[in-house]
This record gives sequence, C-alpha cells and structure tokens, in this order.
Amino acid sequence: MSVNTSAAAIPPPLDPEQRRRQARQVRLGRLDLKASPYLYVAPFFVLFAVFGFFPLIYTGWVSMRDWGLIKGDQGFVGFENFAEVLADANFWNAMFNTFGIFIVSTVPQLLLALMLANWLNRKLRFRTALRMGILLPNITSVAAVGIVFGFIFADRYGLANWILQSLSLDPVSWRGSRFASWTAISFMVDWRWTGYNSLIYLAAMQAIPRDLYESASLDGASPARQFWQITVPLIQPTILFTVIISTIGGMQLFTEPLMFNYGAAGSGSGLENFQTIAMYIYSTTFENNFKYGVGSAMSWLLFMLIILFALINFLMVRRSLKGSDK
Repeated sequence: MSVNTSAAAIPPPLDPEQRRRQARQVRLGRLDLKASPYLYVAPFFVLFAVFGFFPLIYTGWVSMRDWGLIKGDQGFVGFENFAEVLADANFWNAMFNTFGIFIVSTVPQLLLALMLANWLNRKLRFRTALRMGILLPNITSVAAVGIVFGFIFADRYGLANWILQSLSLDPVSWRGSRFASWTAISFMVDWRWTGYNSLIYLAAMQAIPRDLYESASLDGASPARQFWQITVPLIQPTILFTVIISTIGGMQLFTEPLMFNYGAAGSGSGLENFQTIAMYIYSTTFENNFKYGVGSAMSWLLFMLIILFALINFLMVRRSLKGSDK
C-alpha cells in the first residue's frame, strides 16, 4: 500500500518542450530579480540626466568661454570668467546679502518650527487638521506669497508701516535699509517654510519612545527640561538635516527677493541691500550685461558652495551618530 502511494506521488517525467519552457521561466525569473530594481529607478536617472546632469556639464563648459547672449560664443578663455567674478564687488555684495538673509530667516524659522512641532506632538483636539493647516503656506504659490508680502512691506501705504504708525512709531523704508529688507524677505521665507520643517521635526519626535518621557516625569523633570534634554538631543540628526536643507535653499533664494523688488532682478531703488546671488546671476545673464559665460561661472561657484555645505552636513551627521552610539 505504501509502495503504491509513493509511486503515485512521483510526478511524470517532463518532455523536452516542457523542460525548455521551465528553463525559460527560470531565466526570466532571475532576469526579473536582477533587472526590475534598475527599471524602477531608471525614470529618475533619465530625468536627472536630461534636466540635471547635462545642464550642469553644459554650464561648466560655457563658464570657460567668452559667451554673450548677443555677441555669441567668442572662444575659449579658461578661468578668466571665474577671475572676473571673484574680482566683482557686486558679486561679493550679493553673496553677503544671501548669507545675511539666510541667517536672519533660518535661525528663527527653525527655532519656531521646533517649538511648533513640540506643541503638535501633544494630545490636542483636531490634531490632524492642525498638522494639515501648518503645511498650507508651503503649497501656496511662492510668486503669490512674494507679491502679497511685497505690498505688505511697501514703503507707502503698506500694512506693516500702517501698523507701525498706529503704534506711534516711525515708518520704515523697507527697501532703503539692508537689515529692514532682510527682515521683510525673511518674513516671506519663514511664513512659507516653518510649517514644512515643523512636520519634519514632528515625524522625528514621534519616533522617540514614550517610556523615556514617562521615566523623566517620574523623576520630576518638567516638560521644558524633557524637551531640551530628551527631545532635542534625540532628533539632532534631523535638526542638522533641516539646517543644511535650509542652507541650500537659502543659497538659491530668488523668488522672494525678486517679488519684493516688484519683479526686477537688476534694477530698483536700494537693490544693493537685498540682491541675492541668484538674482545677480539672472541679472548678469539675462537683464543687464548678457554675459552668459560670466553667469555660468557664478552658477558653478554657487554649486561648489552648496556641495561644500552638503559635505559639512555629512560630516556633522556622521559625527553626531557616532557620538550617540557611545
């Protein structure tokens, strides 16, 4: 009885056609396992090659040539465009404005985002609606934000000056003062990006085990002490990430100061007070001098500066993670 059962369980031998079909299916399965991951990520690399890598290489090639949008390509000049940029006082003024606006906007922005995320991490009514609400400024058109805030900080009949005069204070020339213009532009940047960074911090805070807070409460630690001694140290890599991302965005700041100057990148009263490096690149290339090669050299210098900050961020995060493992 057992012999007959074992014999019945043995499958019949495959004919040559079935063996070939089975071998083909095995090969296709192995090919699918090897090739599928590359096919899934291929669209990103294709788009990056067309819209990212090629423009980067082409801009580097143009930066080595005496090229104007009107006179055309006049030939290879080597690093003369870079030397001209580094000797340009307006370039360094734009770089100074860029760093200044970044500091004035990013420091309060990240602190406010941290406090807002800590508040949203508590048990609140309508938490989902509040979390969605703080992200609304980020999905608003940046051009619309720039136009609205540009008129809020208008020198005449602006809402900001009206509030100051209602408080018996003198009106401010928002475009005539460097720090005033930095402050106005920082309001635009902070209004748009504070909620976004808050959600990043909130996601990191929710990954912290609740047992740590319960133990700290039993030891008598106040909520403020728990925040600064538990929450902040444990989300330090996330804070460093937002710092470098904000820095990269600050280095490329363009639309907010452009709208603040009513759409002009290279003209207007007091422009030297708030013209960023991105505005100066656009003005040099497309508005005033039409120096395509010089503008490309500025773009490459800005790109290398961003790479430098990315490397600093990588080293800081790695050092932070090593310190937390000890």
